[in-house]
Amino acid sequence: MRDLAGGFGYLLAGQRWVLRHGRWLGFGLLPGLVSLVLYAGALIGLGYGADDLTAWATPFADDWSAPWLGLFRGFLTALVFCLGLFLAVITFTAVTLLIGQPFYESLSEEVDRSEGGDAPESGLPLWRELWVSARDSVKVLVRVLLYGILLFALGFIPVVGQTVIPAIGFCVSGFFLAEELTAVALARRAVELGDRLALLRTRRMLVLGFGVPLVLAFLVPLVAVFLMPGAVAGATLMVRDLTGEDAAPEAGAAESGADAGAGAGAQAPAGGFGPPPPAYS
Repeated sequence: MRDLAGGFGYLLAGQRWVLRHGRWLGFGLLPGLVSLVLYAGALIGLGYGADDLTAWATPFADDWSAPWLGLFRGFLTALVFCLGLFLAVITFTAVTLLIGQPFYESLSEEVDRSEGGDAPESGLPLWRELWVSARDSVKVLVRVLLYGILLFALGFIPVVGQTVIPAIGFCVSGFFLAEELTAVALARRAVELGDRLALLRTRRMLVLGFGVPLVLAFLVPLVAVFLMPGAVAGATLMVRDLTGEDAAPEAGAAESGADAGAGAGAQAPAGGFGPPPPAYS
C-alpha cells in the first residue's frame, strides 16, 4: 500500500513541477493535441463501424432469433470498442512521446537538473532516438496486444469477465503506460527495453500506483493532453527513485564520513548517480 501511494505521489509531484514551470506545460500541450485529433477520429470511426465488424465476424449468428442475436452482437460490439479504447490508451502515450520526443526529453533533463546533479544524456542523434523510441514502442504494443487478446477472450466468462477481468486490464494498461513514460528518462540512461521492464517489475505496486490512476484519467476526453507534460516529469522523478539516484548522495556522504573516521577517504559517484539495484543490473 505504501508503494501504491508513493506511485500516485510521483504523479502528483510531476503535475506540480510543470505548474511551477509554466512554459514546459505550454509547449507540452502541442504534441498531445495533435495525437488527440488523430485518436478522436480513429475512435469515432470505430464507434460507427464496430457493429458492422461484429456482424461480419459472426455470420453463424445470422439466423438467431431475437433477442439473442441483438444481445450477442451488442455484447461483442461493446467488447470491440473497449479493446479499441484499451489500445488507444496505451498507444496514445507512445505516439505523443514520439511526436514530442525532443521536447519531452528536454523536459526530463530539466527535471533531473532541478533535483540536483547532472542530467544523463543518451548522446544519440535525434533520428536515432526516434528510431529506438518507435522500435521499443512497437515491441511494447505487441505485448499489449497479446494481453489484450487474452483479456478479450476471458471477458466471455460470466461474472468474472465483467468484474475481475476489467480490473486486470486497467492494471496491465497502467503498467505499460508507466513503462512508456519512464522510457524517456531511462533511455537517456542507456537502459534497454528488457532491462526497463525488469526494473519496473521490482516495484510493481509503485508503478501501478503511478500508471493506473493515469489510465483512468486518460479515459476522460482532453485530460490526457493536459496531464502528459506532468506525467513525463513525474515519471522522471520515479525513475530517480527506482535507480536509487535520490538516495545515492546521502549514502555516498555517509560512506565518506565513515571512511574519513577510519582514516581512508571514499569518493562518491560523479553527479550523485549510484549503481542500479541488483535486479536491474
